[in-house]
Amino acid sequence: MTRALYLIKQKKYSRKGNTVKNTLQEIYDQFAATYDQSRGLFDMSEVLNSFYRALSVKKGRLLDMGCGAGEPFARFFIDHGWAVTGVDFSQQMLELAAKYVPEMQTIRADMREVEFAPDKFEAITAIYSLFHIPINDHAALFAKFYRWLCPQGKVLFTYATKEYTGSDEFDGYKEFMGQELYYSHKRPAALWDDLKDTGFNIESRDYRKIGGETFLWVTVSKPG
Repeated sequence: MTRALYLIKQKKYSRKGNTVKNTLQEIYDQFAATYDQSRGLFDMSEVLNSFYRALSVKKGRLLDMGCGAGEPFARFFIDHGWAVTGVDFSQQMLELAAKYVPEMQTIRADMREVEFAPDKFEAITAIYSLFHIPINDHAALFAKFYRWLCPQGKVLFTYATKEYTGSDEFDGYKEFMGQELYYSHKRPAALWDDLKDTGFNIESRDYRKIGGETFLWVTVSKPG
C-alpha cells in the first residue's frame, strides 16, 4: 500500500454530524502500524514500468512527493541506479521507508512548503497524494514541479475524479480503509487548463483501476 498524506492546515479536525475526523497525519500514522499486511493491496507495476520506459534518461534524480514507505516507486528507481528524495508528512511512514528503502533521502514536510533548487530532478512522482491537497493549492504545486524539473523531465501524479468521489468537483471526505480521508479535485478540463497554463505538455491521462479504486493517472513533461 502506498497512500501519501499531507495535513490540510486549518482543517485539523472536521465535524460531520457528531463525528470528529482525525488529521491525515494521524490516519497515515495509524496505517503505518498495519503496513506489512497491506503491502500487496495496490499493484502499480504496469503504470510504474510505463512511466520509466517513457523517461528520456534511465538514470537520474527522482523526487517522490508523498513517498510513504518508499514502495514501489522509490524502491524501483533506486534499484535502477537513481538517486531518490522522498517527502512525506508521516513520521511513522518515513520510519518504514528507512526500513524498506534506506538508500532514499527523506524529508518530513508538507509538500506545499518544501523547496528545491530549479532543474534539480529528472522525474517527479506524486502518487495518491495530490488529491489530499485543497484544489486552490494545486496550481502553485504544479508551478513548483515545473521549476524543480529538468528540461524534458516528466511528472507522474494520481488525480481523483468523479469515478472515485461521485462528483464532477469535490472538496470533502471519503472513506478509505475504515477512515475518513480528505479529498479535493476539479473537473478534468480545469486540471488540463492548469497544467497547460503552467507550461507542461500533457503526455498521458489514463483512468486506471488499481486495488478496486479508479483514479486518473497523468503524465506531463517540461519542454526541452
